[in-house]
Amino acid sequence: MKFSLRQIAIFAAIARCGSVSQAAERLAMSQSAASNALLELERAYERPLFDRIGKSLHLNSDGRGLLPFAERLLGQAADIDSLLAGDRPGPLAVGATLTIGNYLATLLVADYLRQNPDSPATLHVANTHQIVASLLAFDCDLGLIEGEVSHPDLRCEPWLEDELLVFCAPGHPLAAASHADNATLAAQDWILREPGSGTRDQFERQIARQLPQVQTRLELEHTEAIKRAVESGLGIGCLSRLALREALRRGSLVEIATPQFDLRRHFYLACHRQRHESLAMRRFRALCAGFTGGARDTGELVLPFIP
Repeated sequence: MKFSLRQIAIFAAIARCGSVSQAAERLAMSQSAASNALLELERAYERPLFDRIGKSLHLNSDGRGLLPFAERLLGQAADIDSLLAGDRPGPLAVGATLTIGNYLATLLVADYLRQNPDSPATLHVANTHQIVASLLAFDCDLGLIEGEVSHPDLRCEPWLEDELLVFCAPGHPLAAASHADNATLAAQDWILREPGSGTRDQFERQIARQLPQVQTRLELEHTEAIKRAVESGLGIGCLSRLALREALRRGSLVEIATPQFDLRRHFYLACHRQRHESLAMRRFRALCAGFTGGARDTGELVLPFIP
């Protein structure tokens, strides 16, 4: 073979980071050493893997074809290292969409670190489109995603059922209503998640399409900010039951019945189809499966207090 594992690791890091300098910093090596290793790999096969445009690097078709194989090879190498070091999992990078990240993923990662104290783990929390992009770029090993994601390079397995709720403040006129019809909902001011989030995508599919209009007063990236805005009487909202469970329990927010909509959805465990499943990934998957404790949906989960 004309390549070394070190060259493959440097190639993959440059592909992920989009620059030699950032990859070198991530790998704790000099920029010149990283650049030379990439050039050695390309010259060995007389095949460039990046297009050089000014000072920037962009994966070409050969580089894009190599990257999934490189990631699998590096994952297998990490497993070999773990086995030789005494069955210790390698690093784990988890991505989670905002609702899951705020209310479940932190608990899962904390449990994982307690069970695997020698295995470093990171948690990246962002909206659905950003987590999908991280999985496709191999920046995350596993993703916990809310809502439907369809991409040929991703494998998504249903993990837990969830449900969106329409809600308002206790003093809102709809708080005492038995239900709200579409005309009534169309007349309300809405406080919504930002475009690109799984919650917003489902709102658009299941609710907005059936209303004559949607009056969006605010778009916010965080569920807690939406809850505070609705509690303040700025409008009505639509969020996961998981995010609302404590507010509904203490009565600071009230569910608005909307039986005309099917707002059920799934949380998914996602990974890149070409990603080698490492020991760390297998252990985290098992932890996710055991975490639900037989609960069918988020309403049945037994969780610590969520403010």
